[in-house]
Amino acid sequence: MSGFVEKPEPVQVPGLVHLHTGKVRDLYRNEQGELVMVASDRTSAYDWVLPTEIPDKGRILTQLSLWWFDLLADIVPNHVISTEVPAGAPADWAGRTMVCRSLKMVPVECVARGYLTGSGLAEYERDRTVCGLALPEGLVDGSELPAPIFTPATKAEVGEHDENVSYEEVARQVGAETATQLRQTTLAVYSRARDIARERGIILADTKFEFGYDADGTLVIGDEVLTPDSSRFWPADRWEPGHPQPSFDKQFIRDHLTDPALGWDRGGEQPPPALPAAIVEQSRARYIEAYERLTGTPWA
Repeated sequence: MSGFVEKPEPVQVPGLVHLHTGKVRDLYRNEQGELVMVASDRTSAYDWVLPTEIPDKGRILTQLSLWWFDLLADIVPNHVISTEVPAGAPADWAGRTMVCRSLKMVPVECVARGYLTGSGLAEYERDRTVCGLALPEGLVDGSELPAPIFTPATKAEVGEHDENVSYEEVARQVGAETATQLRQTTLAVYSRARDIARERGIILADTKFEFGYDADGTLVIGDEVLTPDSSRFWPADRWEPGHPQPSFDKQFIRDHLTDPALGWDRGGEQPPPALPAAIVEQSRARYIEAYERLTGTPWA
């Protein structure tokens, strides 16, 4: 069992039709047929949307995504039309709202990995592969890969696991031409972002993107991009392969939830407990530090 501890009621706004409440974002459609994405302060871990929010998290993710979209525009266009808050919407939507083009989304999580960790490490230790791609012997948790790799996954609903799949399976599902375009674009975006992050003392270990096609058939990047929720960011000065790395992502929250002293069974049916105030504040501080180190701009 998993999902929302308590799914929130959607905010009703004149002129907007509520479409979906996701783990983090609420999705609406306006009268022009455009999508209105609102990033909440919700956070998720182990297939559960937690009962405790992280203040400012939605704004940080939105502003960081917008910063990256600008830097990546010469590689791939993005879906953002404006950041104007719709008339009649709550004041709290400011800074966390994106009005976007409606896309025909590709049902694939486009994951790029430059370092070995997470589910990729588990497969490597078993088969010396990641998503069927053979890797050399001798790699450990945190090792840099010889070159970045495209390791796609099927996109899961709330409460379900994403499942790593081979490139061949993606080609079977969406066609060879689309699969090639997804792989090339994913690796190009990852490589650009990896180099930018490295200049700022951050290792971009891996990340995931979502793509769709607009009405003209152009591949467009959507959702969020290169945030601590969709990426693993590690401080470069503390990188030491051979064990889990300190990070700016929500691994901090995962570690708290799996602490034996907490007594919560991640494989059971009971929802996770509320996060203590200290964990909330330290998590918020990590999101802010990632934003400030990447953008060079103080978080206001």
